[in-house]
Amino acid sequence: LHGINIVEPSNEELPPPSKPGMYQLDIVLKKGNNLAIRDRGGTSDPYVKFKIAGKEIFRSKTIHKNLNPVWDEKVSLLVESLREPLYVKVFDYDFGLQDDFMGSAYLHLESLEHQRTLDVTLDLKDPHYPNHDLGSLELAVTLIPKEGDFREATMLMRRSWKRSSKYQSLRLSDVHRKAQLWRGIVSIRLIEARHLQPMDANGLSDPYVKFRMGDQKYRSKTIPKTLNPQWREQFDFHLYDEQGGFIDITIWDKDVGKKDDFMGRCQVDLSVLSKECTHRLDLPLEEGEGTLVLLVTLTASAAVSIADLSVNILDDPHERKEILHRYSLLRSFHNIKDVGLVQVKVIRAEGLMAADVTGKSDPFCVVELSNDRLQTHTVYKNLNPEWNKVFTFNVKDIHSVLEVTVYDEDRDRSADFLGKVAIPLLNIQNGERKAYALKSKELTGPTKGVIFLEIDVIYNVVKAGMRTLIPIEQKYIEDEPRVSKQLLLQNFNRVRRCIMLLINVGCYINSCFEWESPQRSICAFLLFVLVVWNFELYMVPLVLLMLLAWNYILIALGKDTRHGDVQAVEDLLEDEEEDFDRDDKDSERKGFMNKLYAIQDVCISVQNALDEVASCGERIKNTFNWTVPFLSWLSIVALCAATLAVYFIPLRYIVLAWGVNKFTKKLRDPYSIDNNELLDFLSRVPSDVQVIQYQELKVEPSHSPNKRKKNNPG
Repeated sequence: LHGINIVEPSNEELPPPSKPGMYQLDIVLKKGNNLAIRDRGGTSDPYVKFKIAGKEIFRSKTIHKNLNPVWDEKVSLLVESLREPLYVKVFDYDFGLQDDFMGSAYLHLESLEHQRTLDVTLDLKDPHYPNHDLGSLELAVTLIPKEGDFREATMLMRRSWKRSSKYQSLRLSDVHRKAQLWRGIVSIRLIEARHLQPMDANGLSDPYVKFRMGDQKYRSKTIPKTLNPQWREQFDFHLYDEQGGFIDITIWDKDVGKKDDFMGRCQVDLSVLSKECTHRLDLPLEEGEGTLVLLVTLTASAAVSIADLSVNILDDPHERKEILHRYSLLRSFHNIKDVGLVQVKVIRAEGLMAADVTGKSDPFCVVELSNDRLQTHTVYKNLNPEWNKVFTFNVKDIHSVLEVTVYDEDRDRSADFLGKVAIPLLNIQNGERKAYALKSKELTGPTKGVIFLEIDVIYNVVKAGMRTLIPIEQKYIEDEPRVSKQLLLQNFNRVRRCIMLLINVGCYINSCFEWESPQRSICAFLLFVLVVWNFELYMVPLVLLMLLAWNYILIALGKDTRHGDVQAVEDLLEDEEEDFDRDDKDSERKGFMNKLYAIQDVCISVQNALDEVASCGERIKNTFNWTVPFLSWLSIVALCAATLAVYFIPLRYIVLAWGVNKFTKKLRDPYSIDNNELLDFLSRVPSDVQVIQYQELKVEPSHSPNKRKKNNPG
């Protein structure tokens, strides 16, 4: 049977009808040939799934960046009937859970000879595009009839399929559960490179670095026109294997309008590095020139777990007492990075969207905190699933946002989005079981269904405040920026609102000089003379303190001005998805988007610049109007300290201390990462758009957290 494409029973030579009994099916997944390209780099990260009768019975490992992967993996299955074919599917792994379909094929078991190993080649096809050539898989298959106690064999078969009687997938078996949980953190500080190879006509390069460890990826910023770039970036990877692992590193030269040039590669073997200490690595580049300088630290992960609802560490008084002690004020300067702990109980969902043609869905839930991601098992054919899982995460930044997303598991495609909620950790009421209405992908509008969560956050206030003044952790995987006429218009209008506010303030001040209102002008003149005659530098932070206090009093009196601002931005974001669709339709008629894509980089830069300017203005405003009370109190502490310092210490001493610190910083710590504490603080304050995204939608009274809906399949 060597070279068979799709093995089907022939009409001429039908084997004798299979007698009732059990069969052992041994499969060796050898390799793939000329598989489909699914990544922008012209490659794919393929893995293979085997299914029988709709049940997933095997998933191979992922082979990265290879269209001709070699697996050489063996699996033995117990099969009750040969009538059900083996369904083989290939996917391209993507870290963001949206795995791309790469083709499928059927192996009809009735056509196989017994007791003989057969080499089989399966041509992969896409049912929606049957003429596309998606490559092939090579297998070695052996079918062996089983004799003996069928009942015991049946139990083994069911156990091997890991399928429950309530249509629930036990994907979170012990093996799968361990595969999700990381045992430590790899902190990487990318410092610099020296004497790189020139790739551009000007004798220089525009280098950036790509890191990969297993399925985790990170890309540095691009440093233009240099052969000795200084990145000074810090990021973390999860360490899943106690023995370590390898970090693959490549350096590239950024080229606009054409493929980036490869500049060299190197590798870090974590198994040879001792834990709990920092290692400086000078790595010579292979297939290129120069050296890369890194600092790598391996640390243990304190609390990351997945458990059933009955296993809950915070319900154990002894465990809870230990955790509260770990994050008490007395231990504020012990392990500064360990700010706190969050426990998320994902209980159930109700009234989800039907994603399948049968009017059902196969929902599973993904819980994300910054770059930490864990997921539940899948509940099949159900719009009211119950997961009853408890997830525990470490908190590295109290200003992180917990994202809970519900997906539909699709057998032939990437997972379908069903709904999402984003909950800032500082907004959580501990121990409250709550129904959250699901939102759209952009978090600006509602979608169908609610999800029931119970969340506890325990953290150290001092550590949380100190971590606010360091750079915010960047997400490894973020959506590709897209050019959108609607998004450009939204960001332009947000910037215009900020500028109009400044213009209105200017007009108000100018009206005092014009004597439009004599009473106002007299008061302004007296205030001007009084302030200028008595001005001292400490009054600057004092005025900002008074502004914070004034807004606090207004909120306490019920005169909250924040809702008007939020409503104005909400109007800007209204019908966002419909506008995106309208853009696409307009582009087909007018060719507008084609013109935009011709200058895509410019448009994205303008789009992002407008967003940054608008967000900066909105964040300053939201600091003073108490949008996030924790940050407003933190700014009060900082302004009080600044006022006292400027009042008691002469200005020249303050400037001298600042200058000495700046000049000697590189001498004291050559590998320090530059940062601006004020900008780092502002990065934690949500913009008006984020305020809307994090707002909870109203839940219908019928969705009570304590009232359990009948868990029917539909």
